[in-house]
Amino acid sequence: MDDTLDNPHVQMFTDGACHINPGPGGWAHIIRHPASGKETEAFGGEHNTTNNRMEMMAVIRGLESLTSPSRVDLLSDSTYVVKGIREWMDNWKTNGWRKRRNGPAIKNMDLWKRMHELCQTHDVNAKWVKGHRGHPENERCDQLAEAESKRIAQTPAPSPPEQTDDASQGSLFG
Repeated sequence: MDDTLDNPHVQMFTDGACHINPGPGGWAHIIRHPASGKETEAFGGEHNTTNNRMEMMAVIRGLESLTSPSRVDLLSDSTYVVKGIREWMDNWKTNGWRKRRNGPAIKNMDLWKRMHELCQTHDVNAKWVKGHRGHPENERCDQLAEAESKRIAQTPAPSPPEQTDDASQGSLFG
């Protein structure tokens, strides 16, 4: 497929990891533009998360980094992400972000809603790859996500923001 000015073609490779599930986690993606040969890597993480959330964040951050609507060949070792994009997401939206009408809300709803928004901008073709089986880009993403997960596990979690209640600011008898 050739690139057009309106719809460039990119390949995206993603992975997520959790030091302890749930616990400190990391995500990583590689984005390649085959027409130019350019490639970028990015990674990040969170202190209190799950492996599935990190798998999703890798895709979300990758799609968010694209500067124009693109045709994206997404390769992920997460069946949760691939099936979510290909099979489940549209039905979940139709059902009010539930597996079935009037059922319980889906897990990771905030991320699935964001993923859905991004998939409306980009034409995402999600493909599953077997993880930890020598796929070079998947292996690289795994290394980056694992390293970030371990780095975050060794850093103190940020303090929660102080909550103020206007009623508690005055004197009890004021």
